[in-house]
Amino acid sequence: MTAKQRLIGDMPKIGIRPTIDGRRKGVRESLEEKTMNMAKSVATFLSEQLHYNNGAPVETVIADTCIGGVAEAAQTKAKFDKENVGVTITVTPCWCYGSETMDMDPNRPNAIWGFNGTGRPGAVYLAAVLAAHNQKGIPAFGIYGRDVQDIDDHSIPDDVQEKILRFAKSGLAVAMLKDKSYLSIGSVSMGIAGSMVDEDFFQDYLGMRNEYVDMTELTRRINEEIYDKEEFEQAYAWVKENCAMGSDTNAQDNQRTDEQKEEDLKMNIKMTMITRDLMEGNPKLKELGYEEEAMGHNAIASGFQGQRQWTDHLPNGDFMEAILNSSFDWNGIRTPYMVATENDTLNAATMLFGHLLTNTAQVFADVRTYWSPSAVKRVTDHQLEGKASNGIIHLLNSGSAALDGTGEQEKDGKPAMKPFWEISEQEADKCLQATKWRPANTEYFRGGGFSSNFKSKGDMPVTIARVNLIKGLGPVLQIAEGYTVELPENVHEILNNRTDPTWPTTWFVPNLTGKGAFRDVYSVMNNWGANHCSMSYGHIGADLITLASMLRIPINMHNVEDEKIFRPSAWNMFGTTDPEGADYRACQIYGALYK
Repeated sequence: MTAKQRLIGDMPKIGIRPTIDGRRKGVRESLEEKTMNMAKSVATFLSEQLHYNNGAPVETVIADTCIGGVAEAAQTKAKFDKENVGVTITVTPCWCYGSETMDMDPNRPNAIWGFNGTGRPGAVYLAAVLAAHNQKGIPAFGIYGRDVQDIDDHSIPDDVQEKILRFAKSGLAVAMLKDKSYLSIGSVSMGIAGSMVDEDFFQDYLGMRNEYVDMTELTRRINEEIYDKEEFEQAYAWVKENCAMGSDTNAQDNQRTDEQKEEDLKMNIKMTMITRDLMEGNPKLKELGYEEEAMGHNAIASGFQGQRQWTDHLPNGDFMEAILNSSFDWNGIRTPYMVATENDTLNAATMLFGHLLTNTAQVFADVRTYWSPSAVKRVTDHQLEGKASNGIIHLLNSGSAALDGTGEQEKDGKPAMKPFWEISEQEADKCLQATKWRPANTEYFRGGGFSSNFKSKGDMPVTIARVNLIKGLGPVLQIAEGYTVELPENVHEILNNRTDPTWPTTWFVPNLTGKGAFRDVYSVMNNWGANHCSMSYGHIGADLITLASMLRIPINMHNVEDEKIFRPSAWNMFGTTDPEGADYRACQIYGALYK
């Protein structure tokens, strides 16, 4: 199952650069077959292992010839530029001329796999060319297998595979961000700093542009019927059949009438369609005579201000955000959109990181409350056990979380969140059945609307993350790998009712290291840098660290094992005993990727 191409431009490809000893009359000729076979094996491996977020296999491009000097390096660059190559991997089994064969593009991530052999060791070239990269200020990733291989061994060792995949996923994420847009619908929500668009961050670090529309654009398109009315009827019928409405917790005097709720629902559906159209365009609008509106904003992510100027008067955006962020709607199972609640641009960027690395939906959440074991015992008379025994963090937001976060999808018989092409119709239906659409709390949302109410299943490996901007420093990324946990229903109800029982809940526990910000669960909460996070399925902290190093964003807290950290070779030159400090120094020296 492959989704349509949403945004303008082809998907970026991975370029494979086989470099070789340029000496003719015996040396080069003896290495041609081995070198090109290395390139072909890496290309095949990547095409079999990786997919774009639209479900299509990742495409690779191999240089026309082995690269023995600057002329062939230039020919390869010209080919890669034409083929929309966004990330390159250089491979070699032998010595080559470093500065003559290296990839000199400073904005295109590059890794070098130097074959660990003894006859004509590629590892010698690897060391030499990495030194050239570091001396010239063009960071590159070095891939060196732990065990010596025989020259006729054409396999890719497991440790090399792991680094190639980590590099390739991160490099493709960098390439897919470039030249796309972030669309702000509205402005700053309730003084939340993440809603304040920092164009320098998007332009210099991500290579993106910023687009803006006022929230009144939604009311204009609703009032003037600038949407596909046939699709609306289809969507309305689908919602009535598949979306279960939950009970209204508002006091009688604050409840909206059944007629108002029905109109709220219709407006929420139209808001969903219009936000999607604003992001990616819709050719149906051209047929209606709205050519400008049909174009969209080429937005890979967006955010909706909502509170309070919209929600004091009109239905909230929870339904719209939850449906778009999910991997399915009335048009079937499809790639999730990235839509940030309260126009939190920095959480949107974090959602993009997680999505492009995993191809899965991302759960937008407040990092709401740390519950210590003693506090839970005092309030519920329940003793936390198992993974929850050290305390829990309540991830909760006003109903905008992707429905994939229910955990009703399965992988190896366990709760999961999967790429859309792996999700069955039955799993999508289970996610819908596990969600109740509760009338919005009208003390918060005077204009009504609906919140998606669910409880995540336990034992899902997940990673929460967040980009924060620090004046004088720039962006930093924080990461916490951990698990979802389930509480007894009565305990969940007591704790959940202390906030807002109409919102979706995930009970999260981080993996603890016993030191620093991961000394205990309280320290993770206490060191979190903002009120929001993005939650991604899987332990993807190592991938996030690699991606951040490509973008020159330092990591201010993480609980990833040291042996999994993979950064450019140059980072080691900034110190090897204090990786966190070296990361900060390297990012400061190199600066934003596109500045």
